[in-house]
Amino acid sequence: MAGGKPASNPTRDLVRVAFGPSVVALTVIAAVTLLQLLIANSDMTGASGAIASMWLGVHQVPISIDGRELGVLPLLPVLLMVAGTARTTAQATSEGASWFVVRWIVASALGGPLLIAAISLAVIHDAASVITELQTPQALNAFTHVLVVHAIGAAIGVGSQLGRRVLAETPLPNWLADSLRAAAAGMLALFGLAGAVTVISLVVHWGTMHELYAITDSLFGQLSLTLLALLYVPNVVVGAAAMAVGSSAHIGPALFSAFTVLGGDIPAVPILAAAPTPPLGPVWVALLIIGAASGVAVGQQCARRALPLLPALAKVLTAAFIAAVAMALLGFAGGGRLGNFGDVGVDQATFGPAVFCWFAAIGALTVVMIGGVARGAAGTPAMSPAA
Repeated sequence: MAGGKPASNPTRDLVRVAFGPSVVALTVIAAVTLLQLLIANSDMTGASGAIASMWLGVHQVPISIDGRELGVLPLLPVLLMVAGTARTTAQATSEGASWFVVRWIVASALGGPLLIAAISLAVIHDAASVITELQTPQALNAFTHVLVVHAIGAAIGVGSQLGRRVLAETPLPNWLADSLRAAAAGMLALFGLAGAVTVISLVVHWGTMHELYAITDSLFGQLSLTLLALLYVPNVVVGAAAMAVGSSAHIGPALFSAFTVLGGDIPAVPILAAAPTPPLGPVWVALLIIGAASGVAVGQQCARRALPLLPALAKVLTAAFIAAVAMALLGFAGGGRLGNFGDVGVDQATFGPAVFCWFAAIGALTVVMIGGVARGAAGTPAMSPAA
């Protein structure tokens, strides 16, 4: 039709949904791996196993080398994988798509990566027979991680196209979409402010970062450290966010919170120079302002459409719960075991609840203060009786 949207090819769309993000990730991983081997003048033995291991590592599958587990994997690649899956599924899903078509799209988004995961496990198992230090990951664990990552991406992609339709066809409250937007706004505010504090801390601890770069004298080594630091930026920001809401982050015995710091050995990754050092000055307590400011962002979004008191509070509490679950999931994904350093991550027992408390309390207060609660029973201001 002239002037209209060109007709899409359903088969091509499903293939792109199934394999697009995974093939792009494999291409980038293969290019980086082969480049490193060439620069290091190493042979290509085990290159396929390394590429397959790194692809699974993108999905947060722990990698074991010579009996030492690398469970603390960078969050940036997995976030990009979720975004890629969400984008391809959203492009393949039209607003008027039938549920039969939607099921095929979701099945493709999950089936393609699971197939690549099975091939990767087979490749690693074959490479492990040549490189004895490389160990094959547990199959169930690998499939579960891949399934969860792409299921989240597919849910975001399909939900972005069919969210309003689902709300119209189900008894779910109409304000649920506002809660999702408010949760996203609060998380973005928390990440943004925590990221700004991380940058400031890096400037303050510039000497420590220079010392961490000094472990290698080669340009390639310093470039590799820089790339590694960039990949781990989201992990560090999640740790800073945990501190900002009153929780804590830890690297083995080293503990970091807005109230106390216990020193210890940390890995030689330049981005970790942002970690506070004891004794803790009072400036770090100001981190708690970030939690309050993020709660204000939640309340501002929830107050855009005024509702009666109980629905307005339910909207805020729902937004706080969604954000708390998402942040707890990020905290879990960004942690794990790091060889001899021990467990690395945030305090899962307090991180999610702390996010919920800040977002719920400050968000509800903000909604009440800026007029997000309607006085009328139908969501409009009540009329005063005539004299």
